Amino acid sequence: MSKISYYSAEGLKKLREELNQLKDIERPKASQAIADARDKGDLSENAEYDAAKEAQGMLEMRISKLEDTLANARILDESQLDTSKVLIHSIVKIKNEMNGMEMTYTLVAESEADLKSGKISVSSPIGKGLLGNSVGDIAEVQVPSGIMKFEILEISRA
Repeated sequence: MSKISYYSAEGLKKLREELNQLKDIERPKASQAIADARDKGDLSENAEYDAAKEAQGMLEMRISKLEDTLANARILDESQLDTSKVLIHSIVKIKNEMNGMEMTYTLVAESEADLKSGKISVSSPIGKGLLGNSVGDIAEVQVPSGIMKFEILEISRA
C-alpha cells in the first residue's frame, strides 16, 4: 500500500507526461526490439533477445511505479496553506548557523525534487528537519556528518 503524496499541478502534469511517453512510445519500441531479436534465430544463445527482454522488464517496472504514484497523488491547493509553519510547497529561507550561509528552498514531493532549481524533497533529511517549524525557530537536522542547525528566516508560498 502506498502513501498519498502531494504535488503541484505542474509536477503532476510532468508525471502524467512521462507515463504517456513510456506507454505510447517506449513500450512499442521495446516490443519491436524483442521481435527483431527473436527473428535472429536460436533464443538460447541470443544475447540481444535477453537484453531486450530485460529492458522491457525495467520499462514495465517504471510504468508500474509511475501508475502507483499517480494513483496516490493529490494536487495541493497552495492558496489554502498556512504560512506560519513549514509545510510541503513552502518556500523557506534558512540560515546555516555554522557558516552563516543563507539558502532558499521549496519543499516538494520526492519525485519533484531538483536541487539545481532549489526544490528539495520533504523526505530528505533537511526537508524532514524543516517541516513544522516557524519563522525564528532553529531546525536541527540529522545529516550523515552530524547535526546541522538552520534558522528559519522566512516562509512563503509560490
